[in-house]
Amino acid sequence: MSLSFDPDRLALPQGHFIGGRLIPAAGVLPMHRPSDGAPYADCPVADAGLVDQAVSAAKQALKDSGWAGLRPRERTRVLQCWADLIEAEAETMARLEAVASTRPVGQLVEGDIAITAEQIRFFAEFADKEGGDLVPTADASLGMILSEPYGIVGAITPWNFPLSMAGWKLGPALAAGNAVVLKPSEMTPFSALYIAELSVRAGLPAGLINIVLGDGPTTGNAITGHPEIGKISFTGSTAAGAAIMQNIARTGIKPMTLELGGKSPQLVFADADLDLAARAIAQGILSNAGQACVAGSRLIVAEAVAEPLAKAIAAHMAAIRPGPTWDEVTRYSPIISERQLGRIDAIVRSAVDAGAECLVGGKRLDREGYFYAPTLIKGVSQSSPAVTEEIFGPVLTLQTFVEEEEALMLADHPTYGLAAGVFTRDLSRAIRVTKRLQAGTVWVNRYNRSRDHILPTGGYKRSGIGKDLGREAYLANRKSKSVLIDL
Repeated sequence: MSLSFDPDRLALPQGHFIGGRLIPAAGVLPMHRPSDGAPYADCPVADAGLVDQAVSAAKQALKDSGWAGLRPRERTRVLQCWADLIEAEAETMARLEAVASTRPVGQLVEGDIAITAEQIRFFAEFADKEGGDLVPTADASLGMILSEPYGIVGAITPWNFPLSMAGWKLGPALAAGNAVVLKPSEMTPFSALYIAELSVRAGLPAGLINIVLGDGPTTGNAITGHPEIGKISFTGSTAAGAAIMQNIARTGIKPMTLELGGKSPQLVFADADLDLAARAIAQGILSNAGQACVAGSRLIVAEAVAEPLAKAIAAHMAAIRPGPTWDEVTRYSPIISERQLGRIDAIVRSAVDAGAECLVGGKRLDREGYFYAPTLIKGVSQSSPAVTEEIFGPVLTLQTFVEEEEALMLADHPTYGLAAGVFTRDLSRAIRVTKRLQAGTVWVNRYNRSRDHILPTGGYKRSGIGKDLGREAYLANRKSKSVLIDL
């Protein structure tokens, strides 16, 4: 099966998905393909009235289907059918995902799409395995903690991994008995529309999933401020997360899960397996061209091994295979937009102007589209924007240390605490350093997420509130009620 395709001949779903059907809508936000910069579509913007229509559809679907009160195993069965259909439609979905996003089509079927199906199956199994509890009270009483869904969950997902991020939100919310109103990024809306269509074909009641397209100021604010949405789940930048918190506080109080930005360090000690470390570090910054909140963008390495490690990483960077996302041989992603590419380049140039040295890259690739060369910079200060700001591109800074305490000092970021990597053969050091790192996730002798969906993800500091994935994500979509009965 060849996944390569002609982007100009691909039929794209147009409009919003509300109440189980696609509602046509005129596009107003121009969209450009990252791989060649060509304009190819326009995204509509749902206003407050349309968001209210989606919420009403969700509310009606919950009432008519009795989804929250179904035998829990029935929710599991339907969600598993949906996961099966996602896999069966992987070829179509991969093309829809690739044309708008930075995700190469050749990485999607066995990567993002398979992982999304696995995530939905994982959360489906919680439906009949997590619930309330009897708690110890006096003999003359009966104490219970009941668990209930929120009703309607509002979800907002980013552009960098459109499909898998939608799975993060939809899987636990639906398994927990909720309906969802989801806004994908206005840059990458198509796979979310298609996955919603597949949910109805799989047997989920129409209206349980509603997709409204639009931007943050109009559509996003309408979702986060809607009085009948019981909980918000958001993945995106820290600045956008702060704006969501402000809007929720302005319009009413509701719980939220925020998975936000990161500036994650990778610590390499002198006893590390340097070949393993170089592969993992390169993958941690080159995956999706560094456009991931957990990108390992700060290399902090023992001075004694810094030179050979830098050479090994540079070799991995030189082996990239850039190309359009619709060519299945492509292994290196474009940057999402011309604006973001310019921002990446400005930060790199500023670091060089301040005295840093570019060992590799440091410029736009000479080809059509928004491609930036993998970049390795040394000689940066701790206060350099290249070290402090989330660049969201394939830029890795290199800093060296002599003592462990110095490594931990360099790793500690004043703002972010999402993820970190540690490379060492010393188990005691690995555990000691892991316990001191201010990060919600730490990987040892590897970097990046696995398919172990039981491990939650979420950050410290301004990297977020609450957790996605794991048991925590399912429980975050339910609320508890304490009951005490005198016998």
